[in-house]
Amino acid sequence: QVQLVESGGGLVQPGGSLRLSCAASGFTFSSYTMRWYRQAPGKERELVASISTRGLTRNYADSVKGRFTISRDNAKNTVYLEMNSLKPEDTAEYYCNPVGLPNRGQGIQVTVSS
Repeated sequence: QVQLVESGGGLVQPGGSLRLSCAASGFTFSSYTMRWYRQAPGKERELVASISTRGLTRNYADSVKGRFTISRDNAKNTVYLEMNSLKPEDTAEYYCNPVGLPNRGQGIQVTVSS
């Protein structure tokens, strides 16, 4: 069955960096565009970034453009989210999702605070 496991979150100070990973299994990873979402308490879910099957097309929310980078390694069935210059408003639960499938990971908490 489809499994998505996020890792790499945690507590970081404003201006810091984190790298999230999402390890996928149970489907043909290289055939799916992948997305990172986030949701903060009391807020709507936000699409943070997406990456096409071969990584040639990447899109970002305006709120993270220039600070976050999405990438993927199809040999490792893993999608990444490199997050730099983190701000308190980046605090949220982050999760990955293959476009067209309802599945998502358990989510990983990112907290940006001094």
